[in-house]
Amino acid sequence: MPQYDKADVERRMKGAVESLKGDLSGLRTGRANVTLLDPVVVEVYGSNMPLNQVATVSAPEPRMLSVQIWDRSNVTPVEKAIRSAGLGLNPITDGQTIRLPIPDLTEERRRELAKLAGQYAEKAKIAIRNVRRDANDGLKTDENKKEISEDERKRLETEVQKMTDEMIKAVDDAAAHKEKEIMSQ
Repeated sequence: MPQYDKADVERRMKGAVESLKGDLSGLRTGRANVTLLDPVVVEVYGSNMPLNQVATVSAPEPRMLSVQIWDRSNVTPVEKAIRSAGLGLNPITDGQTIRLPIPDLTEERRRELAKLAGQYAEKAKIAIRNVRRDANDGLKTDENKKEISEDERKRLETEVQKMTDEMIKAVDDAAAHKEKEIMSQ
């Protein structure tokens, strides 16, 4: 059984890029985005649950998020969870709805967010390089087991490097786009 599996390598590299895009979408840019509240966890019914399992989050206006809580008894825990999530949002409660005005970002906060986007990108690149290393190790193992020739190993290593370069470019593009979005507000 060969150690190297191109489909698996590609899937793992794309997973790193998708994970990065998810992380970047959670970074606040000054525009309302429902993914901003993804990290919020609410303590309800004796356990911790993601906010999207106890309420509906929407963005009715460009600078406003609305959280429609399904169970009236969860309004206070949801409000508390949003305040303590460190997102810099100030909830305004109105019955079973919580409105969250998105404040303007300060220049300093923008720089912090752009730096954070860069850190997320670096983590994604490291993950991609680790996948490349695993793939190349698998190719060497296959060659040592005489399952592939040296020429085949070199050809496949070039293929892996090409995939790596493409994925790292996708990471750089996503990070640059997000940094531009953050700094242009």
